[in-house]
Amino acid sequence: MADREDCVFQARLAEQADRFEDMRDKVKKIALMDVCLTVEERNLLSIAYKNIVGSRRTAWRVLSGLEMKEKEKDRQESVRICQEQKKKIEEELIDICNDMMTLLDEHLIENSKNDVDSQVFYKKMKGDYYRYLAEFQSTEERQKTAELALKAYEEASHDAQGKLAKTHPVRLGLALNFSVFHYEILNSPEHACRLAKAAFDEAIAELDQLSEESYKDSTLIMQLIRDNLSLWTNDIRDNQEELAVQNVENDS
Repeated sequence: MADREDCVFQARLAEQADRFEDMRDKVKKIALMDVCLTVEERNLLSIAYKNIVGSRRTAWRVLSGLEMKEKEKDRQESVRICQEQKKKIEEELIDICNDMMTLLDEHLIENSKNDVDSQVFYKKMKGDYYRYLAEFQSTEERQKTAELALKAYEEASHDAQGKLAKTHPVRLGLALNFSVFHYEILNSPEHACRLAKAAFDEAIAELDQLSEESYKDSTLIMQLIRDNLSLWTNDIRDNQEELAVQNVENDS
């Protein structure tokens, strides 16, 4: 127990110092003890991996933008360098995501079978890390990864139904990320909006039942869902208007 508490303390210190690899290593050590993580330990693990993978996702997007600009300028050598750097980041992302997936499949999900909250949380994470892989994969590989992500999100949704309150932050976080998956990976904005709106409306209807402990987390996620809904609805409307103009021009 002392070793476990020491790992948590060191993970908190690493988080404060923005040393997320160290933070990951400390909480991963607890996960490998084959115990059901506490909410704090679970969140520390999630924060560590999210920051490690997040910095690389951001770098990949930046390089993709630079690559496009260099292509427009027909600078082939610069394009090649951008592609090499992107490939390196993709390899790092694959390693990080596979590491997370192994931890989820072999330890975290297996050791929390009697904790619905954790089961939903971990299966959502599984969907998230497959989604991160799909973001940069080619068509055929992307489709296979997207199917695995969809399966994980659907399993998490099934576990959450009737077992977690509609205002529960884990259930709302699942709805948020699942809708993002539909919008960004499956290119299904209408489905994404339906899923997000349903989760938001259901939570609003039960807002008076929200515990003081969960209020801040739940309302923050609800705001993110509402922001996405607003953005996506505007995009859908703009696309419909653009299509209508094109149809008029084709008919004339």
